[in-house]
Amino acid sequence: MKTIAYTRGADLPALLEQRIAILDGAMGTMIQRYKLGEADFRGERFASHPKDLKGNNDLLQLTRPDVIREIHDQYLQAGADIVETNTFGATTVAQEDYGLASVAREMNVEGARIARAACDATGRRCFVAGALGPTPRTASISPDVNDPAARNVDFDQLRAAYCEQAEGLLEGGCDLFLVETIFDTLNAKAAIFALDELMEESGERLPVIISGTVTDASGRILSGQTVSAFWHSVRHARPLAVGLNCALGAALMRPYIEELAKVAGDTFISCYPNAGLPNPMSDTGFDETPEITGRMVEEFAKSGFLNIAGGCCGTTPGHIAEIAKRVGRYQPRCRHDGLFSELLAA
Repeated sequence: MKTIAYTRGADLPALLEQRIAILDGAMGTMIQRYKLGEADFRGERFASHPKDLKGNNDLLQLTRPDVIREIHDQYLQAGADIVETNTFGATTVAQEDYGLASVAREMNVEGARIARAACDATGRRCFVAGALGPTPRTASISPDVNDPAARNVDFDQLRAAYCEQAEGLLEGGCDLFLVETIFDTLNAKAAIFALDELMEESGERLPVIISGTVTDASGRILSGQTVSAFWHSVRHARPLAVGLNCALGAALMRPYIEELAKVAGDTFISCYPNAGLPNPMSDTGFDETPEITGRMVEEFAKSGFLNIAGGCCGTTPGHIAEIAKRVGRYQPRCRHDGLFSELLAA
């Protein structure tokens, strides 16, 4: 695979060749521990905003940046090499629901700045991943069961929203972009297109990680693709890594991360599962303890599937510390340039 001349995050590929890098865990799970109320989300700036804002976690970098910084610090202390910005829903498309589309770009700038400051304070090389979530809308699936052709968003709207988001993340100081929790490949393609445009125009070239989510035991993402089909739909973007996150938890994710590790030979593999399946009766909303999640992710590392390991919904700094301890015993998965190589004579 031809080496890309990155202008930021240029030392990340070498790290992934040397050892399994550690990604942080769930932001939302940690925010819930602070038991924030409506006033915390509003702050002084949005005190008179006409819509309810509780639950809009992306707003907290503007109203409670201290909370977001503390969470980043905890994950870094647990051993994370890569921390995601708190920008999963910081697009104009997602923020329209709260009437805050006008501050979406600012959310991304500040989210990246907070994560950057936390990483820089560690005294070691840590990376800020600018997180681009899927948005609450889908370009491939109708929201109306009676009208299969209906759509509530189109490609150009998504591209514009993602471009604005990425501009903010770049300004705030991110090292790489993470297009994550992909349930609709067309949404992801809009994000990829926007990132390509931005990097072409800015002269910056950052690593990109693409992470899909398998939504049920059929092994498909919500818009219908298998893991292999998903990879072949996005491989043109030449991501530094491709992987799976969220959804099923590690136990049910195993066959799909194994499949991806086989078909995506010319890129690195990332995996950050939920702490099992949702359980509203548990403290985190998920059943698995750090020991259980750590043991399952360790098995992935032992099997040679991983270059990046972390946690998604329900995981905490305790989970990340356990994952870091366990996967550190194993060598990272080796890339090989698999594109058409099987057609070449020995």
